[in-house]
Amino acid sequence: MTLGFSVPELLGAGRMGRAMTMGLRRLPEADWLWPDFDRAARAAVFDAHPEAVQLLPGAEAAAREVAAMIGISGGLEAAARACWEDLCIMQRAEPGAPWRLTGAAVGFPTDWRLADKIGRPMAEIHAPIHGYADQLARGVDHFMEALEPDQIFARANWFIVPSMGWRYLPEGDEAVAFAHVTADNAGETLVVRCERQTLRRLPQTGAILFTIGIARARLREVPPGLALRLSQALAAMPADEQARRLVGRYAEPLMRHAHAASGESGFSSAAG
Repeated sequence: MTLGFSVPELLGAGRMGRAMTMGLRRLPEADWLWPDFDRAARAAVFDAHPEAVQLLPGAEAAAREVAAMIGISGGLEAAARACWEDLCIMQRAEPGAPWRLTGAAVGFPTDWRLADKIGRPMAEIHAPIHGYADQLARGVDHFMEALEPDQIFARANWFIVPSMGWRYLPEGDEAVAFAHVTADNAGETLVVRCERQTLRRLPQTGAILFTIGIARARLREVPPGLALRLSQALAAMPADEQARRLVGRYAEPLMRHAHAASGESGFSSAAG
């Protein structure tokens, strides 16, 4: 089963319930990377943010392998400019050692800074995610250990944000950014931001490449049925995850919009 590139397709593939799983699906090579993308936007972000590319000693060969896999010569920045996806290289010092982020070109981050993650193991990178340590960490480690070079796996993730910018790095009090959201304007002011993520092992260096492609749409552009599923998924999130995603700031306006768009009159608070 493939994974699409639009917000509706990615929402349909994303986790919408309480259970935390990797939610992986196998991809054919032809569906690995975004087929068409805004090259000017990619060039502009790396021109403006040289700190968006970081490479630790020992990751140079993996970076060159990534570029060659994408079809160009050069290093990690050249590779990231040549595709829509942000690129993260995971390596380990020896068999059984933790997988660490040793190189990355992240032009379109979603509320995380590369400087805070580079060099860290998977468990630390995902520490802010509620339930990761208990529900996913062991499975992720097993998956990465078993991943073969001829395999590509993909998953989707989604967020509700108040910005259509390709880079989402809120400054100051993030909650203030949602202060203007109401049931009447939620369709215009709330943005569904999706990540199309893929994983594959590099055959020469044995590193694992994690890619992140961003799609976004205003809530009013999301089909009503999917908007309803979003509101239900927000309600089903554990309290810690609701707090991390600031769900209480926008859940009720989103739910009211979703019910109005679908022609339903009843609703209950998604914030719990």
